This record gives sequence, structure tokens and C-alpha cells, in this order.
Amino acid sequence: MKLDRRSFLKTTLASCATAAVPQLALAKSSEGFLELKAANGKAHLYGDKGGASDLWLYNDRLPGPEIRVKQGEKVRVRFINELDEPTSIHWHGIRIDNTMDGVAGLTQPAVKPGDSFDYDFVVPDAGTYWYHAHNMSWNQVPRGLSGPLIVDEHKQLFPPETDITLVLSDWRLDEDGVLDTASFGAMHDFFHAGRLGNWLTVNGVSLPDIAMRTGVWHRVRLINASASRILDLAPERFGARVIALDGQVFSEPRDVSGVVRLAPAQRMDLVMRPTKTGTLPLEMMTGQPFTFANFQVTEAQGNDLPLTLPPVNRLPEPDLEDALELPLVMQGGAMGGLRSLLEDRSEEDVRSMMQDGQFWTFNGIPGMQDQPMFSARRGETIVLESRNDTSFAHAMHVHGHHFRVLARDGETLEHQDWRDTFTTDPRETVKIAFVADNPGKWLIHCHMLGHAASGMMTWFEVS
Repeated sequence: MKLDRRSFLKTTLASCATAAVPQLALAKSSEGFLELKAANGKAHLYGDKGGASDLWLYNDRLPGPEIRVKQGEKVRVRFINELDEPTSIHWHGIRIDNTMDGVAGLTQPAVKPGDSFDYDFVVPDAGTYWYHAHNMSWNQVPRGLSGPLIVDEHKQLFPPETDITLVLSDWRLDEDGVLDTASFGAMHDFFHAGRLGNWLTVNGVSLPDIAMRTGVWHRVRLINASASRILDLAPERFGARVIALDGQVFSEPRDVSGVVRLAPAQRMDLVMRPTKTGTLPLEMMTGQPFTFANFQVTEAQGNDLPLTLPPVNRLPEPDLEDALELPLVMQGGAMGGLRSLLEDRSEEDVRSMMQDGQFWTFNGIPGMQDQPMFSARRGETIVLESRNDTSFAHAMHVHGHHFRVLARDGETLEHQDWRDTFTTDPRETVKIAFVADNPGKWLIHCHMLGHAASGMMTWFEVS
């Protein structure tokens, strides 16, 4: 069985065209806590044409159960680890208390098999977020350990049936249509673009139908939960406008022409109001476009209500006149990426680094160190100029904070959007700025998870 783009379309169109997006249910409460269990599970990733894949799941769901709360509320999760290896949960994009950030080895010990950990924190910002494993993430996330975390505004603007969460995941399947577990940890993946799959699912389903109605505004929340895959999407092709990135709502909807890149860990919120019945394909635009989900629009009486956007989250504005400016130089990897590293390190050092499974560096240093990359006073503005001296794209995530993307290759951006994860192309320089207002030890890493495991990970401290 050959799994490629052509067979994806042929098989899923034949067998899964009526597959509905599964309802994402809230985890059951226990003693005031939402209970999340990580355990072995199974799911059919290749529709009814393949066997059941051995996965690691939260509450036996793919993706994990949607946790949904209102802005300013407290989230209380009792996490139970029933896997055979330690793990933890990171609450991606939340400006969270440092002790609850879920980074094993930095903010908490990993939760051992059979043990539990109580996460207890307040969600200050409305928006689209997600949670995922954060110990050996390269091995745990692409086995299924992720789920959506939606923080609703105080006033409901979209009824539940028109507020749609879509978790997008790519998978590497073998010839039998099941998860290729033998390839986990392949050095080629770490050294190149990361673990790229050959299959896409939406909420764990191949080519699902997503119900919509004519004349009604819908909010569509897209979450890229892939380990390494950048998804190239074109919202204008199905009549959508962008209203938020990484959970942060714009002041007004944005019409976007051409392709919008959604990197691993990034989110994008869309609004759309279909005008006629029929099928609107959600397509991957890399190379020849192909469909991986369909919006199925049926007739409904429109309410003719104008679009009302949620209020913008209040985030601290960087003071660029009084900022600590720092470089973040990315080096390493295949296809010539080590050449720039050899300018600063000896061949013997680089060889030793690679023997330890470290193929990437920040500022010439591979992986986590005992000392932070930098220390900041609480409230201090940080400007990071990130230069990608490698041959691959990277998705950089800053924990505990949101930042503005100011410029690319020296060109000031028209939209200096708030993000928690930014992309940088080969040989590109990206400048970001944020206020270090959240005390603690915070991670900065590439969200191509194999890259993080093999060197692209550091931390900073706010005191």
C-alpha cells in the first residue's frame, strides 16, 4: 500500500467522504479537577482501509478532549500518567504561572508512570490554545498526546454549532496504513526538516465533512498539532477571513490573498459566512493543491446579523526605546548548515556534539545549559533578532509570553501581530519584541520537535 497524495485523495474520497468530525467533549471532573489520563490507545488513522494504530492518547480520545473555559477562570486538571515513560503537559500559548508551564526538567519534574500531577492556573487571555506533552515531545506528540484548549470571551458571540475547532495533524504511516513507530528517533529527521508525515487528519479523521449553514457567521479555529509539518493554507479559496493568530484577535477581520503558512504549534482563527449550498474544500497548498477536509454547506435562514469580533486581549506593549536587544543565531543541520557553525567551533567540537545527538545550536551552543541564555528584570522589554543560518525553516516558540513580530530581513512589517510562535525561513532574519513580565524560568525552542530535541532549545529567566 503506497501512501502518497494521490492515494490519499483516491482512498479518502471513496471511503471517508461522509465521516463526521467527532465531537470534542470536556473531560470529566473529579474532586473539582478535570481529569486527564495519558495511556496507550488505538485509532484508525487511514480510515477504514488501514489497521488500528498504536497511539498514546489523553482520555482515549484523538485528539485529546477539548478543555473549554471562560477568560479569567481557573483551570484545574488532575493529570494521571498511565504510560510506560515519564511525561508532562504544557499549556501552549497561555501566559501562565511558571510552576504550571509543564516543562519537564525546568518548571517541574516529569510525571513518572503511575503518578499524577495537579495543574492549577488562571487563563488571562481569550483565544485558541492547545495542550501537549512536553517530555520527549518528539516521541510523544506525534503519537497523539495533544488536545485543544479554548478560552471563551465573557460574551458568547458565536453559538456552539458555529464555533468550530479543527485540530490538524500529519502522521507517518507505514505500508499497512498504521503509524510507523519504527522510524521514531531517526537521525535523518533530526538532522533535516524533522519528522514529516505522509497523512493528514482533522480531529483524528481522514477527510471529514464539516457542517455549515448559509447566511450564518462561523468561527473556525485551526490548530496545527503536527510535529514538523508547515501547512500552507489559502482561506480566500473558501471565502474565509482571518481574525486571530495564536489566540490573539485582530481589531478587524483581515482579507488574505494567497497562501498563509500555519507552522507547528501555530493557530489561526477564521470567520466565514457561506452564501450558497455545496462543498467548500479545505486544501493544502504545498505543490499541487489537495483537499483534506470539506465544509458541507446546507440551506438555512440567515440571521442577517453583522459580524461582531471578540475584544482584543490586553497585552503589555514593548518599549522599543528602552529594550534589551539580543541575538538568537540558529546554526547546524544538514545541507550546509554546519559550515557557519565551524566558523565558531572546532571540527572536534562539532563532531563530539553530533555524537551526542546534538545537530543544532542557538548562538553556537547546543541544547539546554545550566545558565540561562539571558536574564531580564520583570517588566523589561526584550528584543530578539533571530537569524536563521540553516537550510531549513523553523517555528520558534517563546513560553509564558506573547511577542510582536516587528520585522523580517530588516523590513518593518505592516501587521506587527502578536504571536507565541513565529516562523523563520532559511537565511532569514526575524525581529520580535516582548515584555518580560512573567517571573520564572521560560523555554525558547524550535517547535519542529526533533530540532528541539537535538539542540534548538534554551531558556531565559525573569526575576
